[in-house]
Amino acid sequence: MSLGPLMIDIQGTALSAEERAWLVEPAVGGVILFTRNFADIDQLQDLVSSIRSLRSPDLLIAVDQEGGRVQRFKDPFTRLPAMRTLGHYYDEHPQRALEVARRLGWLLASELRAIDIDLSFAPVVDVDRGLADVIGDRALHENADVVAELARELAAGARHAGMVVVAKHFPTHAGARADSHTALAVDARDYAAVLDDLVPYRRLIETGLHGIMAAHVSFPEIDPRPAGFSSWWLQEQLRGELGFGGAIFSDDLAMAGAGIAESCADRAVLALDAGCDMVLLCNRPEEVPQTIERLNDRLSPRSQLHLVRLRGQHGESWNALRDSREWREARDAVERLEVKPTLRLEG
Repeated sequence: MSLGPLMIDIQGTALSAEERAWLVEPAVGGVILFTRNFADIDQLQDLVSSIRSLRSPDLLIAVDQEGGRVQRFKDPFTRLPAMRTLGHYYDEHPQRALEVARRLGWLLASELRAIDIDLSFAPVVDVDRGLADVIGDRALHENADVVAELARELAAGARHAGMVVVAKHFPTHAGARADSHTALAVDARDYAAVLDDLVPYRRLIETGLHGIMAAHVSFPEIDPRPAGFSSWWLQEQLRGELGFGGAIFSDDLAMAGAGIAESCADRAVLALDAGCDMVLLCNRPEEVPQTIERLNDRLSPRSQLHLVRLRGQHGESWNALRDSREWREARDAVERLEVKPTLRLEG
């Protein structure tokens, strides 16, 4: 069975009969986990195993494990700092910050791989413009070159742990004040003004980026459709101009910023037509059956090639990982990561 173009969530710490039925439908290709799906390590491992046992090849399993305010799995997972902490550290100690970024990427990925989770939707590579509260300290830095450098090291660390990264939110969410979770987010800049926001994507693609999540942000001076529903952004720019050959994910179709169509099923079709390989549908279980029905015949051989490259590779057991010297050193480096205030005298 191929991987379908739909990634859905589940409601609890174990699969319901209804969810099991959904997950074997041809339209479904993945599961995204949330905090509500995590009670303890043993339970999470059992849940992941039960998802994997449903079909062959098994489904992709993902989570938002960015660090800071967006970290779905906490204790006993390492509490990761907000990514802007790395940016502040870079301002004081650039080389050391790059080294810590690589360790942080490895730590994040190695803990998820120990549970057999394929990927995290991270890092955020939006260039901080001081406008979007929904991004805020999730952004690495306000300088596009620094964002690219830090993201490159995060990705390298994750690859060492057997996980590829999915950069987000293409082309950017940082120029829109509204939160696309709750409103239509609009970035009023023209294309020339947005070019700087594309720098991190261009650099990551040059070094082998495997996944990108598109933003539910509209750029009316460029294309009135939100980027995740825009063939201009996804095909002409991302595939064409930037040469991206990996998987393109939509952001959650249930978000207000995705309100280009009334139903999530219609939104899914529009996103796939625009160039997405996989679409996310979260927290709308009542819309899952209709969306599955609409997408059961939307299997793309080209998307298959993009999606299978996202599978997690090697991974140690949870106990073996935490007993390893590499894990202890990475955890210690991340836990020491704090910003020291710099005294500036004026006059």
